[in-house]
Amino acid sequence: MALIAGTVHADTDEIQILDAVSTIFRAALTDDVAKFDSVVTPDFYIFDGGTRFNGDALMSLIKAQHAAGNRYQWNVTEPDVHISGNTAWVAYINKGSITDSFGTTKQNWLESAFLEKRAGDWKIVFMHSTRVPSSSTHSGS
Repeated sequence: MALIAGTVHADTDEIQILDAVSTIFRAALTDDVAKFDSVVTPDFYIFDGGTRFNGDALMSLIKAQHAAGNRYQWNVTEPDVHISGNTAWVAYINKGSITDSFGTTKQNWLESAFLEKRAGDWKIVFMHSTRVPSSSTHSGS
């Protein structure tokens, strides 16, 4: 369930916010820096794995993971969107998997994003990702 405050276009804004977050993941899957940059602010950064990454550093890390043969699947589930004027935040469970030379492991992350509406478009300013500990069991590949 989403809490929407202070906006007449809550449904449209909520859809655009969730689309911005999903676009980051689609861009990362294909190493598409231009698509990634289209939904983040120039000063975007993320805390992930105990490290702060700007957009370029994050995309470089993901490209290196792809070059090493690692693949990720990310899915935004159970979103909780909060909008107040031209700012918003969303918390969600990212349910996905990591595929490496050992196989595929289901993985969940607890994530959140802060967004600003700039020139009519929702842009991600900040994200935070915490990996949920999982078992070392792999589901065949």
